[in-house]
Amino acid sequence: MNSTPAFQPLPRVIEIASLADFDKHVATVLALSDKRFAASMHGWHVQSVDLRARSAVLEKLRSSGSVFMGCEIEAKIERRLRGGGALVFPEIPGLPFDPYRGELYTGAELYAGLAAGSYEGVVDARIYAWAAHRLGAGAHDSLNAALSSTLHDHAIGLRLDSQIRDGELSHAPLVGVMGGHAAARGSTGYALAARLGQALSGAGFIVATGGGPGAMEAANLGAYLGAGNQQILDEALAILAEEPGFAPSVTRWARAAAMVCERWPDGLANLGIPTWFYGHEPPNMFATHIAKYFANATREAVLLQKCSGGIIFLPGAAGTVQEIFQDACENFYGSAESISPMVLVGVEYWTKTLPAYPLLLELARGRAMEEKVFLVDHPDEAVRILVELNNGTIFGVRGLA
Repeated sequence: MNSTPAFQPLPRVIEIASLADFDKHVATVLALSDKRFAASMHGWHVQSVDLRARSAVLEKLRSSGSVFMGCEIEAKIERRLRGGGALVFPEIPGLPFDPYRGELYTGAELYAGLAAGSYEGVVDARIYAWAAHRLGAGAHDSLNAALSSTLHDHAIGLRLDSQIRDGELSHAPLVGVMGGHAAARGSTGYALAARLGQALSGAGFIVATGGGPGAMEAANLGAYLGAGNQQILDEALAILAEEPGFAPSVTRWARAAAMVCERWPDGLANLGIPTWFYGHEPPNMFATHIAKYFANATREAVLLQKCSGGIIFLPGAAGTVQEIFQDACENFYGSAESISPMVLVGVEYWTKTLPAYPLLLELARGRAMEEKVFLVDHPDEAVRILVELNNGTIFGVRGLA
């Protein structure tokens, strides 16, 4: 007799990150449940929701198999949930961030208080200071810190998936723009990256970057301002050029960006995925949706994975080279339908200065990825390639000025 147990499918997990979501699912289970039994919350993962006004509802529902993370719940109801089989994660005191947060970040949130103070006092800087101290080697409470940061990154990942699946980042393919942090505002390289972001936005793509300074900031800026008015982009570039880099003063660098956002507040949706691992490199304000992680390895993998429309690699240093070959590795072993186009910009740079392209070409030879690896000399060529490869589902492309 075969003693191997039959396969049992895992129960469906329902992610709930707002009171409106909670109410919607309550209405659904109440409508569908057998009136003789209490409706069940089995499989519900409720995160960072204030449920103090829903005590009467919670008393009516079976809690076995549900999870509550960082929710505000009346004490007697929390005891009832635990007694009924729910797993309730408490709020964690002493953190400068919410490990169970239900939304992505915005520049306004990360830089709150900048106008009246310095960068060192804003949320982003405080979280980095915490991470550098608590997650550093030898930190006495590194276990608690690691758990908190892992819960946070999990929450960010869920929110990003939700935005790409059915939120404000769902209406078009994501195209990644990878490039170094060293491109100074006011430089030719910075302006080209900004016009690349503008052209991708004009072609109908959603731009995604590593969310930092330099070429990343420039691409987010161009996407944020959108296509159709070159004068606006030129004016924004002139404002930013007054503070070319985040050294020696992140405060002045960030205030220049804030001026641009205040002057043109209604930017187009685009994505930045930075990390506190490189906390000395501040996030840029022009990404309307910021998925900031503690774990750089997670951040890198997520950034490459989500860019289904392709990735453009501008000249950069070690980080950009790493991203090229991390993406190449996924394409090398991936199935034909999962391969994301790779476009390297800068023939001289990628064949002589940092000759990554010849090795990339050899890796691609004879593989399904071979037809989706490109080397071009100007960003507008990269945009045209991606428009063509995305099967005409994107609107027409505007060339770069």
